[in-house]
Amino acid sequence: MRTLMVPSLVVAIAVASSACGPQAGSLQAANNTLDIAQVNAIEFSGTGRWYQFGQAPAPNLPWPAFDVSSYTATINYAAPAARVQMTRKQTIEPGRVRPAPVEQKPDQYVSGSTAWNLAAPAGAAPNAAPVAQPQPAAVEERVMEIWTTPHGFLKAAVVNNATSTPSEGGSEVTFSSGKNKYVGIINAQNEVARVQTWIDNPVLGDTEVVFTYSDYKDFGGVRFPSRIQRVQGEHPVLELTVSAVTANPAVNITAPAEANAAPAPVAVTVEKLANGVYFLKGGTHHSVAIDQKDHIVVVEGPQNEARSSAVIAKVKETIPNKPIKYLVNTHAHFDHSGGVRTFVDEGATIVTHQDNKPYYQKAWDAPHTINPDKRAQSKKTATFETFGDKHVLTDGSRTIEIYKIAGGGHNDAFAMVYLPKEKILIEGDAYTPLAANAPPPAAANPFAVNLDENITRLKLDVKQIAPLHGPGVATMADLKAFITPRNTN
Repeated sequence: MRTLMVPSLVVAIAVASSACGPQAGSLQAANNTLDIAQVNAIEFSGTGRWYQFGQAPAPNLPWPAFDVSSYTATINYAAPAARVQMTRKQTIEPGRVRPAPVEQKPDQYVSGSTAWNLAAPAGAAPNAAPVAQPQPAAVEERVMEIWTTPHGFLKAAVVNNATSTPSEGGSEVTFSSGKNKYVGIINAQNEVARVQTWIDNPVLGDTEVVFTYSDYKDFGGVRFPSRIQRVQGEHPVLELTVSAVTANPAVNITAPAEANAAPAPVAVTVEKLANGVYFLKGGTHHSVAIDQKDHIVVVEGPQNEARSSAVIAKVKETIPNKPIKYLVNTHAHFDHSGGVRTFVDEGATIVTHQDNKPYYQKAWDAPHTINPDKRAQSKKTATFETFGDKHVLTDGSRTIEIYKIAGGGHNDAFAMVYLPKEKILIEGDAYTPLAANAPPPAAANPFAVNLDENITRLKLDVKQIAPLHGPGVATMADLKAFITPRNTN
């Protein structure tokens, strides 16, 4: 009986719609209002603020802000493909010391299953020609950004057989596409007012992303919101005031050959710094392994599970038959903490500043269902050792000293590691040595200046610096040269 009532209800709705028009706030009414059938591509521009996701200056603070002087998104819904061009400059928070902000112009692309950036190579001259840089990990998020625009959401809702229920004078529309679930609110004015979805993040797991659209206007015959806000990980990542919209612009976004290059396999190379101390290098992020009497200490689990799994495998190959007992985490920025959960699964105790522990506990309690990692599958409980200003790990022979980097503008819960016997300092983000033949910076980086001040304050006798970014090992002479004021005459 119930299965017969549903088709009858559908027929009744269809008859009512044809006689009276679609109900206000419904999916069909929104399709009509925004003229979905006639909009196959769109371009919108504006100004506002962009925020750097995963790089908060302290675990309890929002993502750092950048002023956006121009922003243009061009989308082809049929491909699907998109290009985002932006000019931005970091906003310096009151009371925080940061390097002098420079204007950035990142161009981001996606076409089908290929994502890439167009930017000058790292360390290149300011006028260097941009090159395509493959971004395979960004495909899902950039495609998601297409289907969360007002027109994209309505198009995807139709294709993916969305369900609709009444909500606050409008309707709530829900559908799934690939790994993503989308929930949108259509208001009584037949406008897409809100779109909610979830993406995977190595630290936060299933991360809620909420787009809010308001103050719809007529832009040359195109109805579009003049205010856009995107919140991700509970903090804004974009606030945009839209000033221009064009329907059906000419859009030809084709991935260049280099953007389709297969991603390089995760590789870890080993450089011996001293007896029992190994520099684990690879890509843009490095780690250090320290061989103790009956266990191993690893400094840094960066980026993601793939990277940290490769580090763990290389550690076991280099130092066989010993467990990894401790993982020292320098700070909570996502590129330095994305693989920490992998070490939890390995059974390591996480050594980190006391301010990071509650942040990790909250983040790791979130579901990891979109892309379940090893810890989500093993459900192992994280064990922490935390500190305020200093912490010491020892096996009775080798001592490992962990210090808070005090007074730095990069992060407020920031650590460096010192091996007094070997006179080796391990640090990340405070000082990144220059690549060979790279031009020196025009001004001293205040993070590196602060690192030197901390070394002096603590009276550390440093002979080698193992940076967690950059081409390789440096010396104190290299650091001193890096922070020496330049003659700009």
